[in-house]
Order: sequence, then C-alpha cells, then structure tokens
Amino acid sequence: MNHDEMIRHARQVLSDNDRGTYTVPTHGLYPFQWNWDSALSALGFAHYDEPRAWLEIETLLAHQWDDGMVPHIIFHQPDDGYFPGPDVWSTGREVPTTGITQPAVAGFAVRRIFDRARDRALAEEKARAMLPKIHAWHRWFYRCRDPQGTGLVAIVHPWESGRDNSADWDAAFERVPTEGVGSFTRRDTSHANPAHRPTDEQYKRYIWLVQKFRSLGWDTSKMHDASPFLVVDPGFNAILIRACEDTADLAARLGMEEIAAESRAMAEKGIEALETLWHEPLGQYVCYDRAIGAPIESPSVGGILTAFAPIPHHRAAALVRRIETLAKSCNYLIPSHDPTHAAFDGPCYWRGPVWLIVNYMVADGLARAGQGEIVPRIIGDCLRLIETSGFAEYHDPITAEPCGGPHFTWTAAMVIEILNTCEMAA
Repeated sequence: MNHDEMIRHARQVLSDNDRGTYTVPTHGLYPFQWNWDSALSALGFAHYDEPRAWLEIETLLAHQWDDGMVPHIIFHQPDDGYFPGPDVWSTGREVPTTGITQPAVAGFAVRRIFDRARDRALAEEKARAMLPKIHAWHRWFYRCRDPQGTGLVAIVHPWESGRDNSADWDAAFERVPTEGVGSFTRRDTSHANPAHRPTDEQYKRYIWLVQKFRSLGWDTSKMHDASPFLVVDPGFNAILIRACEDTADLAARLGMEEIAAESRAMAEKGIEALETLWHEPLGQYVCYDRAIGAPIESPSVGGILTAFAPIPHHRAAALVRRIETLAKSCNYLIPSHDPTHAAFDGPCYWRGPVWLIVNYMVADGLARAGQGEIVPRIIGDCLRLIETSGFAEYHDPITAEPCGGPHFTWTAAMVIEILNTCEMAA
C-alpha cells in the first residue's frame, strides 16, 4: 500500500478501537485503557483530531491516584475477556484501576502535541490543566520508587516496564514465590498464540506480586521495599527523564516556574545517574537488580531505549554502533533482544520482536542527539513491516511475522505520526 492508503488504514484502526473518551489497544486481548498505549496513541489522533488527542490523555489523567500515581490499566467497562480483572486487583477505586503504573510517556506526548497544535488556545488550556498532574506523577516516581534518592526509579512488577516478559527479568523474577496463588484461568492465550505469550509459571509470579501489594492496602509508599522484584530499567528511566525534560520546557514557556525548576532538576539528576547503568562490553545500558545490588547483563532493547533521553553524545553514538551490530543478525530493526543471544525468541512477547513504539522513540532520540543517519533505516523498517504484515502489536525481526494482537492502536498511531512528521519519514 502507498503512504496515503497506509494512513487511511491506520486511522480506521484508531476509529475501530475508539471507545469515545479513550482507546483500547485492540479488541479482545486488551479491552481496557492502558496507560502508555493511550499517551502514544494520542500522537496519532493529534494529526487529524486535536480535541480527541487531548481527550485521550485527559481521560487517563482523570484516574490518577491521590498520591500522584497514574495506574497502568483503567477498567472503564466490565469485560471478562481479560485476566487479571478488577476483582483481582481490588484497589477500591470508584472506577476500577490496577495498583501499579507504566512508563511515564504522557509528559512527552503532551509537549509534542502542544508544539504542533493548530488550535493554540485549546493546546494552552489543556497543557495548563495537565502539567500539574503529570508533574505530580513524576514526583511520585522519585518519592516512592527511588527512596534512597539515587536519581533512578525501580519497577516493582514486570508489567510496569511495558516490556512484560523481557529476558531482563528472568533471574530477578525467579526470586518471586508462587505459594498462595490459587488456580486461575488466563484469557490472553485465547486471543493470541500461547507460544508468543508469557508462561503459566510467569503468570503465577505476576499474580503473587499483585496479591502482595494488595495485602499492603495498595499503599504505594510501601511497595518498593516490600517487593522481591526490584529492577532499575534504563529504558523506563529514560522515558521518565525525557518526560521530565519536556515538562520542564513546556512549563517554563507557560510561566509555571516551580514545575519547570523541579522537573529540570529531576531530569538532570536522572541523566547523571544513568551513567551507572552503562555496560561497556555490550556497548549499551543494562538493567540493575536493586534487590541484590548487581547489574543484569542482558542485551535487550531496554538499554537502547535510553536514546530517547538527553544522554551524552558519545553514548548516543555508541548506541548507534550497537544498533548497527544488531542489524547484522536480523532483517528488521530494532529487535527487543539481541538475536545472537540464547534468550532471543523472535515471535515471543518482548523476547525478540520489533515494536513500532520503541523504534519511534529510539529514532526520535537519536535524531535529537545528532545521530540521525541511522534513523531512515529504523523508520523504513517500521513501514516495511506494516506493508508486509499489517498493523500487528509486534513483528518478528527475522521473518516479519505479525504477532500478538491484530489491528493494534499504538502501531497505527505510530504509522500516522511517522508519515506525517517530515524529520522522521525522510
């Protein structure tokens, strides 16, 4: 299909998954509103329906907790096609939500939509209302997920990372017990190929953590120290740092000086702290297991996603070299795990596949860092995958096989964003 046809198809995907005030990622597999899905999907809407783009993020932030956390799922309408549902989480919210969070990409999305907005009055109105909420979320991260003030936050559940069953978590996740987890019926494997999804043993550990946090009364100030799974993910932190930087810039332009100053300080401290995650033998950043005080030497895309943050230029250049090395062992960039590594699994959720949202963020960061020569290859691979295999949740980096959920919202949104953004599509 040509680019116009691709955009028309992408807009149809967004329309089909639109529930009025929020989108679902795809029918069946993910029937609710997901945090970072929504923020990234808003970028697609913004190119042809600015009010709808603002509404998407507005709906997300309307369900922020009093302590500042923005939950990873909002259960707007009952749907028994997903497990674990609101009865398992039991967070006590009027509109049910989960009790964990996801990558804080909303700050970036708000700034980007604001910068490109044609309706300037609407953009300023929405940004002024949203920035305090986004800033409260960022402050929550550093207060509750970085209690020692290191400048880097930890995730307490693999689902928070957005990279649910990445090989990065394997060793740390083994320490999560399964005792006390009763029988349950998964729903995801009825919507997607079970071989491409997390294992039952992983699901037991996922649920054990949910039960543990529920036993704390969902007091998010206690979850960090109570979790046996405590990982500092460089990609997750990079998204948060970039969001803090974008919040600072936008707040300064709107005269919101206190938010600007605090956001700038958080971003600067985070950038400095990221250096502790650099792994010279791999030529990329790696995760850190805070529970045992040791790096996780796993060559995943989480360490490359750091390009999204304002990292030093020599680190951005090194990440380009890392991506060029990965390109020798796959047909489509960027695999979510090194194809030469034993843990690589091309079609399995976050253990190998290409995700357009990751490609977009890495490409955006590298372009900002003056490392744009590889951007056309990364973005070109996105479009080749869509032409070959459609708007799947993710794609095998070797075969281009469409995997996960079909007709996927944020995949479509990224196509609209890429094809409407000259610096990305060039």
